Amino acid sequence: MIKTPKLSRTDKDGLIRSGYGSMVLEGAGGISASPVWSRVARPGLSDRILVIVELSGGNDGLNTVIPHGDDAYYRARPKLGIRPDRMLRLDDHFGFQKTMAGFERLFKDGQMAIVHGVGYDQPSFSHFSSMAFWQTGAPNSGEAYGWLGRMADALDPLGHNTNFLINIDDHLSLAVRAKNHVPLVFDDPDRFARRIFGDEAAAMTAIDARGDAQGNGALDFLFDIAASASRSERLVREAWSAYRTPIDYGLVRWGLERVAALIAADFPTQVYYVPYRNNAFDTHVYQADLHARLWSYTSDHIDAFMRDMDRLGRADDVVLMAFSEFGRRVHENTSLGTDHGTAGPAFILGKPVAGGHYGGMPSLTDLDEGNLKFTTDYRRIYATLIGGWMGHDKVASILKDDFSPLPVFTGAA
Repeated sequence: MIKTPKLSRTDKDGLIRSGYGSMVLEGAGGISASPVWSRVARPGLSDRILVIVELSGGNDGLNTVIPHGDDAYYRARPKLGIRPDRMLRLDDHFGFQKTMAGFERLFKDGQMAIVHGVGYDQPSFSHFSSMAFWQTGAPNSGEAYGWLGRMADALDPLGHNTNFLINIDDHLSLAVRAKNHVPLVFDDPDRFARRIFGDEAAAMTAIDARGDAQGNGALDFLFDIAASASRSERLVREAWSAYRTPIDYGLVRWGLERVAALIAADFPTQVYYVPYRNNAFDTHVYQADLHARLWSYTSDHIDAFMRDMDRLGRADDVVLMAFSEFGRRVHENTSLGTDHGTAGPAFILGKPVAGGHYGGMPSLTDLDEGNLKFTTDYRRIYATLIGGWMGHDKVASILKDDFSPLPVFTGAA
């Protein structure tokens, strides 16, 4: 069991600000050390799990949730517009790309809430800035901590629930940066290990097994982080090595299968953050085939994860939300693609979700300099997840303002 370091809050905050709160281990594909988990009761915390999927690059929402019932869509996109015979029809107004069979199943099974017109006031068209706004939940504020990090701090103020946050990536996302929690960050479970020279091994083993640092709180804190890294890497590798599933996660496996392995191993993590990386959805040129392929990979992968949760008996405990930092402009461009825009759809998925359409679909003709006018502030989704799913009753303290939640959970008012 990890000893509690003799370290004042001032000393600890100083170390975290200096970078020790997210120790990246060389050669490990972006690993941050966090105290390893143990099977202990977590007073006040539930078994609910929230998985956030980031679709980086600015997904074209109009060619994802296709407004085929609106002729203005086809007038704006004479070449890129997806005709009814080339889509999966959801109802008289909307459809999905033909490649989105997994999403179609989830929607028709009542396990998907499509939230229309999601955005924010005074939008940024910069990938970096807009993603930072989404990750912090605080546009144009310079907020240092992520919305999920602040939620973790609110739900567990003393950070007693180790590994509350896991980020599947090669670097720490701003979304999970917290004051009192150290996210566990890794990419490839097989490479989740510290790279050291042979003659350093004995010293590292001694550090991992050290006793009290004779009252030196700062040194004790750093030793605990080093020992935690060693134990965390072993637990993740063991969970991944032991994981077996008959579910096909699709042609491109971009991270949710790693989340499933940890859930199957009964990790105590309550928040997972998983990006579809490399600005994949930034479709300025020849969008049609690329966008269809991206949604084939995305839809298949998310659907597989949700079916795997059902197989593991955890479907009632897991909710997934997928978003992109902005949508695209209404009109296609001359390169058969779409340019950076504003509002777009977001998705909340899972067995506890009351499926259907939420929020208002923006007008395709009443535009703001060619862009959709958002109808749903994205922080309403955060308020829904924080209060309606994770059960925190002081949502405004996390989001720094009041936002009305959406009634997407079964039994919600």
